Amino acid sequence: MFLRRIARPLLARVKESTGIVGLDVVPNAREVLISLYKQTLAEIRSVPEDEGYRKAVESFTRHRLSVCEETEDWEEIERKIGCGQVEELIEEARDELKLMGHLKEWDAWGIPDDYVCELIENDAPVPKHVPQHRPGPLPAEFYKTLEVVTTNTLPQKDDPAIATGAPN
Repeated sequence: MFLRRIARPLLARVKESTGIVGLDVVPNAREVLISLYKQTLAEIRSVPEDEGYRKAVESFTRHRLSVCEETEDWEEIERKIGCGQVEELIEEARDELKLMGHLKEWDAWGIPDDYVCELIENDAPVPKHVPQHRPGPLPAEFYKTLEVVTTNTLPQKDDPAIATGAPN
């Protein structure tokens, strides 16, 4: 056991370069990642629970944290997470924390009390600043198929077979 504690760090591969210009090797990348992921999980608690952003960040951060806590080798961490080198993961985690700070500052989750939503009725003139996305008319076959599906009736013999799969 004593030999394992001494020999393991000596036998571990040492990363000399990331191969990415401007991205230096982080010798204690695992510890840095664990710290950043724990900080991310603490910060994300300020986002409302029903927000998709929070659910996504919590999910992948918990997964990555568990990989880092279970694995000591940086190569194995990179392989299991599968999103680049540990140094890139560190940059990504730092960027996520910066983004959370901005989102809090911008109050991205709240709607101001004085916000008025403009409702446009079907026949009301559309203001020029609102883009108009009006699809063209659908083909007649669509309406025939829709009628068959909604009424559960088969087409007449003189009508072409629509979505029945049966030959005429």
